[in-house]
Amino acid sequence: MTTIASFSAVELGKLYADRELSPVEVAKDALDRIERFEPDINAFVVRDAEITLNMAEASQARWLKGAPLGPLDGVPVTIKDNIGVAGWPMRRGSALASSAPWPEDSPATARLREAGTVFLGKTTMPEYGWKGVGDSPLSGITRNPWDIATGPGGSSSGAAACAALNLGCIHIGTDGAGSVRIPAAFTGVVGLKPSYGRVPAYPVSTMGFLAHLGPLTRTVTDTALAMNTIGRPDNRDMTAMIDEPPDYVAALAGGVKGLRMAWSPRLGGDVTVDPEIAALTRAAAMAFRDLGATVEEVDPGFDDPIETLMTIWSSGAALALRSASAADRERMDPGLVAVAEQGERIPASGYVDALLNQRNALAHHMAQFHARFDLLLTPTLPLPAFAVSRNTPGHGAYGEDWTRWTPFTYPFNITQAPAISLPCGLTAAGLPAGLQLVGAFGRDALVLRAAAAFENLRPFARVDAPVKTV
Repeated sequence: MTTIASFSAVELGKLYADRELSPVEVAKDALDRIERFEPDINAFVVRDAEITLNMAEASQARWLKGAPLGPLDGVPVTIKDNIGVAGWPMRRGSALASSAPWPEDSPATARLREAGTVFLGKTTMPEYGWKGVGDSPLSGITRNPWDIATGPGGSSSGAAACAALNLGCIHIGTDGAGSVRIPAAFTGVVGLKPSYGRVPAYPVSTMGFLAHLGPLTRTVTDTALAMNTIGRPDNRDMTAMIDEPPDYVAALAGGVKGLRMAWSPRLGGDVTVDPEIAALTRAAAMAFRDLGATVEEVDPGFDDPIETLMTIWSSGAALALRSASAADRERMDPGLVAVAEQGERIPASGYVDALLNQRNALAHHMAQFHARFDLLLTPTLPLPAFAVSRNTPGHGAYGEDWTRWTPFTYPFNITQAPAISLPCGLTAAGLPAGLQLVGAFGRDALVLRAAAAFENLRPFARVDAPVKTV
């Protein structure tokens, strides 16, 4: 049976135009399902039904007049807690942060408001987005709808959980080391990290040039539609692209026939990959051959850039916590405090070397690689979702450092290249696997076009309500 919860953003726009459905009906349905599912998934830090319904009523009036603001008018969305929404607090997952209303919309929020979208709330994240799982001192534990005993990944934790259940069609997250793609893979949704600067950021992240903004959705077309809106310029971000984005939806057509793709199951490193994930992602990569692409197994040929990442990452954490007292730090995530203390010991010369020289060397290497291959294919993650309340799986294969199980994501924050995670099947336990597609810098439209071709060939599995396995 077709339900409101099954519709994509693209489908909602058509239904609104034909007056078969209204933004108010959609908003009420989303609010009802949030009320029903939130006790199980804990995906929101801010909700305000009155604001949501007021935005939906304003959208409905525009549609009735035949004057919508665009194709996203009336589409419900969520926004991560480290992105500004005027009138709502921005606490970045920290219980110590101010609960005062934020004074202005960040660029992505402003573009969504201008497009007439309906805000459902702000979503959960780990404290300051420092890790790839979904718990924080502020909001507690966010859970994975595919199995609520497992986590959705992070740091765009609540955004991914909402996307999986279609609690809103578009969910804006951030990605500094995989924080859009990690939860997308764990929850079976589409997660795009665009080329750096394509989506303007303000305030600027303490993670600097690592931090990207991008959407999580259930479909590639909805991702492209979101990018048409949030990818527009904003002069508050001096590093953002100043040109208008291409029409990413129109660019989805064309397929992948003739494209050259490299499949790298371990990025050339010593990575422990779960056998089921290895099989699912390999089969997904080879499916591009059925679409007319050339797929060759080849590694990109770089050493693990974890030291480059952590030099920048820990320095950013140190900056974020620079004014936190000893008493404050006692109330924070101890892992975040440890990373910040590591950053405090990094000399300025080491930080600048990582930020400029080491990043540039890896970016140059990948530019040469993409001269040979249009796209690089990898697993998004080497494992399925694991138990909540842990930074690493209990079996110990990845040690105690969460970055050990994210080796496929963070290299492409360093290079600033576009990368997308696509659902590519389920394990025997019913948990999603993710395939990552990486393009050359600025080739976001190509990444999305290939993603759309894959989705058409292998439609994604859905979950409609939180699954309780125990």
